[in-house]
Amino acid sequence: MTDAFNGSRLAEELRALVSDAEALLRSSAASAGAAAQEHAEATVAELRGRLASLEGQVKARARDVDGYVRDNPWQAVAIAGGVALLVGLIMGRRG
Repeated sequence: MTDAFNGSRLAEELRALVSDAEALLRSSAASAGAAAQEHAEATVAELRGRLASLEGQVKARARDVDGYVRDNPWQAVAIAGGVALLVGLIMGRRG
């Protein structure tokens, strides 16, 4: 029960995904044209920028949520229970 949300682990996994995409891009560079390769490299660079932005947002929100839960543990439990109840009711009606 001491497991906390680990934003840095998520960021590491996303970085690994981007690195794998770059490796795939390099390996397919011989078969692709120069224009296609430049477009793919630009897309990967844009993806890296978005990843950095997302990483910052996830870490900030994780800190906010962690601080809120530590300051208001019972209120957090009540909110989680209410959300679980609503999801259960919605899922029960669909089935």
